[in-house]
Amino acid sequence: MYTLTYESVATNKIKGAEMEELLEKARANNQRDAITGCLIYYKGRFVQLLEGNKVRIEELYSKIKMDPRHKNVTLFSDDEISKRTFPNWGMAYYPIDENNTNKYEYEQFKRNLILMADLIEPTNVTSKHFWKKIKSMVVEPPM
Repeated sequence: MYTLTYESVATNKIKGAEMEELLEKARANNQRDAITGCLIYYKGRFVQLLEGNKVRIEELYSKIKMDPRHKNVTLFSDDEISKRTFPNWGMAYYPIDENNTNKYEYEQFKRNLILMADLIEPTNVTSKHFWKKIKSMVVEPPM
């Protein structure tokens, strides 16, 4: 089994309906291809961890790199793994709308991500890098 994690920057702000459509397709394809993982979209940036069959993950990553919805796609870790970090998550995603969320909800979202980063025990180096990136992303001052 194989895992990789990458980051990218959205070319345009992604609206809730567009993200839901993207996720619906991704979840169906990931279930078909036995791919699990986690996608975080925060302040116009994506960080995603994918895990499953190496050939399928590499094919998916090639498609992701060509997707016009984002740019600066950068792989920052990959590994051969024996155990999934997200065995039951076809594609985990928590929606947060920066424009329609009050300050309390937004801060709670950030705290939840940090808490997950602290509590989930990474099963491999790539998973450690993923959570480290998430944590640093949410504690950075706004751009």
